[in-house]
Amino acid sequence: MGSYNSNLDDIMEEDMHHWYSKFMRESPSGLITLFELKTMLDMNGMTEESSSYVEQVFLTFDMDGDGYIDFVEYIAAISLLLKGEINQKLKWYFKLFDQDGNGKIDKDELETIFKAIQDITRNYDVPPEEIVTLIYEKIDVNGEGELTLEEFISGAKDHPDIMEMLTKMMDLTTVLEIILKGQQKKDVK
Repeated sequence: MGSYNSNLDDIMEEDMHHWYSKFMRESPSGLITLFELKTMLDMNGMTEESSSYVEQVFLTFDMDGDGYIDFVEYIAAISLLLKGEINQKLKWYFKLFDQDGNGKIDKDELETIFKAIQDITRNYDVPPEEIVTLIYEKIDVNGEGELTLEEFISGAKDHPDIMEMLTKMMDLTTVLEIILKGQQKKDVK
C-alpha cells in the first residue's frame, strides 16, 4: 500500500494546470454529477447500500449543495482525504455517517455505511455489526445509542484501535484512483 500512497502523493504534487486538465478531460462540462461519479466507479451490480454510500460521499463533496462537484470541490475533497488533519477527517467521516443530517450517528446509519464500504472494497474481514458494537461500547459515553460529533471525535482520538479501523475503512484512495485514472482506461478500449 505504500507505493499506492506515494503514487497519490505524487499526483497531489502535480501543478494545478495539470490537475485542471485531468479534471476537464474526465468531465468536459467542468462539473461531475452523481451519475458520472457512479459511472466512473463502475457501480453496475452494486448493492443498494453501496449506491447509497456513493450518494452520501457525493453529497459531502458537493460542499455548496448545487448537485455537482466542481473543480474547487474536487481538489478540496482530494486534499482533505489525502492531507487533511485528524479533526478535519473525523468531521468529514461524521458528516458522511450522519445520513439523516440530525447531528447524531445511530447504529443503523453506521452499519449501513460500513456494509456499503465492504461491498465497494470487497473486504469482508470483520462483520459490520461487530465494528458498530465495538465503536459504541468504547465511545458512546452516554449509552444513548447515538453519537454526537463531540463524542465521535473525542472517542476516536481516545481509542487508537478505533481510529485505525476508521482510517482503514474510510480509505478512499481506491475511489480517488478510479476517478483520476478510470476515464483513461475507458478511452483505451
